[in-house]
Amino acid sequence: MKKILVPTDFSNEAENAVKVAAELAKKHNFEIVLLHMLDLPIQQLNTGSAPADLPEAMYFMKLAHKQFESVLKKDYLQGITVTESVDFHDITKGILETCEREHIDLIIMGSHGAEGLKELFIGSNAEKVVRHSNTPVLVIKNNHEHFDIKEFVFASDFKNDNKETYAQAVKLAKLFDAKIHLLYVNTPSNFVTTATSKVRIFDFIEGQDHNNYTINIYNDETVEKGILNFSKIINADLIGISTHGRQGIAHFFNGSISEDLVNHANRPVITFKI
Repeated sequence: MKKILVPTDFSNEAENAVKVAAELAKKHNFEIVLLHMLDLPIQQLNTGSAPADLPEAMYFMKLAHKQFESVLKKDYLQGITVTESVDFHDITKGILETCEREHIDLIIMGSHGAEGLKELFIGSNAEKVVRHSNTPVLVIKNNHEHFDIKEFVFASDFKNDNKETYAQAVKLAKLFDAKIHLLYVNTPSNFVTTATSKVRIFDFIEGQDHNNYTINIYNDETVEKGILNFSKIINADLIGISTHGRQGIAHFFNGSISEDLVNHANRPVITFKI
């Protein structure tokens, strides 16, 4: 891992994400790319025009760079390689294109409960980022004085098509020297015996050399409640889940699961694209 992307609107929630990125950058010598997308009608912008022909656009760009000047003076960013970027683009597309152009290894995004997620995650922005991004997305909900991951819940159905996401989770766990709690949630509508679940999990993790893990079969009314309740019991520092396009979003982010895991989880959540 070399580069972290933090989309920012200069809010307190975005600053929470920047602080986490800064701590990781200092500890592991990562670079940070701060991205601000100007929410202006793209069709009104003629990219072939001179700046003088786009007074409104230039005004907001100068304002954004001035805000970046203030951000870059923060004590927690000192000594870190930070690149600022301001762009006129659809927010989601801009984030994805920046990831590809800058070879980003991790996206860190801030949010604050239902209101923030309606604006950033459930709606047209981060839901699309999670759905289409091949880069892991870490959602930060609170201000962390010290961001350290020791207890990492990885929730999955443990089917073979998710193995690559577990490989990504292992890399993250090794980065923090964290214990992975492999979690399968049994529900009344989709019951699997403990023996069958364990066989599936062992097959799933075969080939990985991370031995600091536990295997957990947890029964609950729904998958999302099971993940939240188990994470609370062990006081997890991070919840990890897999997504795969629309199917992954429909299973993990739409409806009650998205509300429970991202709106209601009082802890960070990271998603891995299959």
